[in-house]
Amino acid sequence: MQRPYTIALVGNPNSGKSSLFNSLTGLNQKVGNFPGVTVDKKTGISAISETLKAQIIDLPGTYSLYPKSADEQVTYEVLLNQDNANRPDLIVVIADAANLKRNLLFCSQIMDLKIPVVIALTMMDVAGRKGITIDIDGLHRMMGVPVVPINPRKNKGIAPLKKAIDNIYRLAPPIPPDFIDLPVLQTEWMQEIKTLCGQTGSYAALHIACNYNELQYIHAAHRIRIAALLGEAGFHKSKIQAEEIIARYRKIDTIMQQCVVVESPMKRAVISDRIDKTLLHPVWGQLILLTVLFLLFQSIFWLAQYPMDWIEQLFAYIGSLLSGVLPQGYFSDFVINGLLAGISGIAIFVPQIMILFGLITILEDSGYMARISFLTDRVMRSAGLNGRSVMPLISGMACAVPAVMAARTIQNKKERLITILVTPLMSCSARLPVYTVLIGLVIPKQKILGVFNLQGLVLMGMYLLGFAMALFVAWVMDTIIKSEGRNFFLMELPIYRAPRWKNVGLTMLEKGQIFIRDVGKVILVLSVVLWAMAAFGPPDRMRAVEQKYAIAIQQHPENKVELSKQLTTDKLENSFAGIMGHAIEPVIRPLGYDWKIGIALITSFAAREVFVGTMATLYSVGDTAGDNNTLTMKMKEAKRDDGTPVYTLATGMSLLIFYAFAMQCMSTLAIVKRETRSWKYPMIQFGYMAVLAYVGAWAMYVLFK
Repeated sequence: MQRPYTIALVGNPNSGKSSLFNSLTGLNQKVGNFPGVTVDKKTGISAISETLKAQIIDLPGTYSLYPKSADEQVTYEVLLNQDNANRPDLIVVIADAANLKRNLLFCSQIMDLKIPVVIALTMMDVAGRKGITIDIDGLHRMMGVPVVPINPRKNKGIAPLKKAIDNIYRLAPPIPPDFIDLPVLQTEWMQEIKTLCGQTGSYAALHIACNYNELQYIHAAHRIRIAALLGEAGFHKSKIQAEEIIARYRKIDTIMQQCVVVESPMKRAVISDRIDKTLLHPVWGQLILLTVLFLLFQSIFWLAQYPMDWIEQLFAYIGSLLSGVLPQGYFSDFVINGLLAGISGIAIFVPQIMILFGLITILEDSGYMARISFLTDRVMRSAGLNGRSVMPLISGMACAVPAVMAARTIQNKKERLITILVTPLMSCSARLPVYTVLIGLVIPKQKILGVFNLQGLVLMGMYLLGFAMALFVAWVMDTIIKSEGRNFFLMELPIYRAPRWKNVGLTMLEKGQIFIRDVGKVILVLSVVLWAMAAFGPPDRMRAVEQKYAIAIQQHPENKVELSKQLTTDKLENSFAGIMGHAIEPVIRPLGYDWKIGIALITSFAAREVFVGTMATLYSVGDTAGDNNTLTMKMKEAKRDDGTPVYTLATGMSLLIFYAFAMQCMSTLAIVKRETRSWKYPMIQFGYMAVLAYVGAWAMYVLFK
């Protein structure tokens, strides 16, 4: 099969690379991994012209060809390895027009790799507001490669970019001219390295000379020969790199003088700079951040309340309707209390999941999410982490799995490991359904100061608690794990932009679909399995229960309704699920939990949100047919053997703390094993979180009892 024409998108973080990738590929995307590593590989197909359909690879963002993280190392190897299956036929370098000088450094390095290049200039509107005018034709002449201004967010400039790519494809691919000419590139030993490693350019050979020990594709015999050549030549890596950067900036300064005009010699503050004076203020910035988070969690309850009520009432109505139509028996019990209860446990929380991700997307799109990283950097340092840990932790509010993977950008190994180990303490979207049910059960619906929703305040408190505990555990680990030094946190803040509402809507739909498809399958399967475990038990025990109540009903027919309810309860207790719950009850009794909660703790290890589906199934199986009470009502009416309510404030708060700290997500453990390449750290993670959850839940139960 012929290898497809491959185009790589490279550029600095926040330069618009992902927006261009989305614009070029649309829905023709897929995500995998680069061979041999766990770094994400985003690819897609784009119709460049009538005769060219190209494969687009979105390479991880990087600031230069000198890698400092796992993501940057992947970009480095893809571009240098001549035999790499992902090596591009053409490179589109995305350059920020508002920060052109720094971006041209990276562009010039890419050009010297001798792969056809097109420069796509983004942020032209921002450059205009800064008073910067760029001579596109002049830049094209001096760089020696096509230069195309684009705005992928508004789908502008895409057609000219495709035309430039198609011209290179149809004509003989122009090899970019040498941007600089270092004397070391002309030496005999450098030419030998070039031939030895099959490189088309001397600059690529220079990079091999600098990093041959880190490049996976260099053969052992070649490493030995390269080491000998460098030793004979007295090669000094740092000295050569310094000479290269000085030479590049010398030429870039000339290009900037001839092609770029700044309206005023004084720096012009754009709107983003003026806004940042307030939003990044040491005091006001922190208060605004807390206000934003407060509004975020208030909105989750406020906006989702009505659709959740409608969905809950709809399923209660459907259950009541089916119970009146279907004949009594195992089939109707399976449909109503197994399938329907499981589906309702999925559907009820879709509005909250969609709203949470929609609000997070608005924060990301507007540019404020990056400011959250900046504002929390000082706090992170007090816990022994680098500021780069902020983004994985914030991502953990959505899902721990991609958040753990996002820790790859952290250069320091110790800080990366600590970030991976504490990220699951952040309250993810999987905890949201559990929080919602428990808060709705034990926290009254009332206003504080006549404005603030108490339930929303408690929900915000749970998220802040997860963040605070993550920092505390990170501080403890920082004192235990020996460090090899620290790295500094450097981050370019993107400009403020109006959110792309279409993107927000699509993200909400996508996340809702993912929740229904991925999590929903787990909840539904476990709900059906749990129904079977709750409906059946050891034949002798179940037969004894039925005989006991058959005799009681014969003797007291006037109490048939009450005895029938007791029969269903006793059958549930003697079922396989009941036996399992009673087996662990002595361990969880100090936390205020009964055997039904024990079953939920076991089943929700696969995924935390299974707790809700488990409760829906257990309380449906335990009720009489035709009962149209909602899950919340059933749980509120649940009683212990002594007649006291099961879900008191103490029990509810204990459960909230347990689910805030416990590692109940097999997917997260699997991804931690994958990222650390060992089962040691997932087991440590599971162990310390289990201890935190148990001790914290016990303390909370004792406090509120």
